[in-house]
Amino acid sequence: MARNVVISGGGTGIGLAAARVFAAEGDRVLLLGRRAEILRKADVPGASTYAADLADTAAVRGVAEFVAEEFGTVDVLIHGAGGTGQLEPPAGSEDPLDRVAHNWTVNFRLNTLTAALLTEALKNRLASPGGRVLFVSSIAAYRGSGSGAYGGAKAALHPYAHDLARELGPRGITANVVAPGYIEDTEFFGPAMDPARRERLVADTLDKRAGTPGDVASTLHWLASAGAAHVTSQVIQVNGGAERGH
Repeated sequence: MARNVVISGGGTGIGLAAARVFAAEGDRVLLLGRRAEILRKADVPGASTYAADLADTAAVRGVAEFVAEEFGTVDVLIHGAGGTGQLEPPAGSEDPLDRVAHNWTVNFRLNTLTAALLTEALKNRLASPGGRVLFVSSIAAYRGSGSGAYGGAKAALHPYAHDLARELGPRGITANVVAPGYIEDTEFFGPAMDPARRERLVADTLDKRAGTPGDVASTLHWLASAGAAHVTSQVIQVNGGAERGH
């Protein structure tokens, strides 16, 4: 039976790869993102799109209304939206504390607030039983991210998923996190990545290769399957062994 799958950040990278995997199974897919032009270019057969800033409460209410009218029930909710703020306007100040405040606020808004608002808006529409809530975190949640802001924002998804798993478990709904390592062909790393940095990241893996959006999409697809019905409140790392043991 076809399921209703909602994917934030569905226009590029991991979100797009996940959308294609679910659509190939015959599921109905809704792609969410801030950039309407990117969503329009997404090559996902039969997918619907809705452009919205998921850190804005009014916009999220609009998404919830659209989902209610077009889908009704949500079987799988995937949070692929996020980033370090490279697409955001700069701080607009040379004051060091202003720049720190801007960096942390942007990362929290992009990676944590978007996921929390969308989840809470659609929580009562999750299929009971059988619903799945899936968050895309990062290896940075364990290792840091330079400034701390991105890693901290991603790490915040972990306890939120644990709380959701506890809250939604009696309804037969699972909540899990996938934490990727270095994933090529995404906007996060970009085509202009320093070759030396790429070499270091690949060398850090045990299988000596970069990850792909498809690697993460396959893991998300399995966590949404009937075979993973008893897997909840877990953080699954997809990083070639670059980080392990948690």
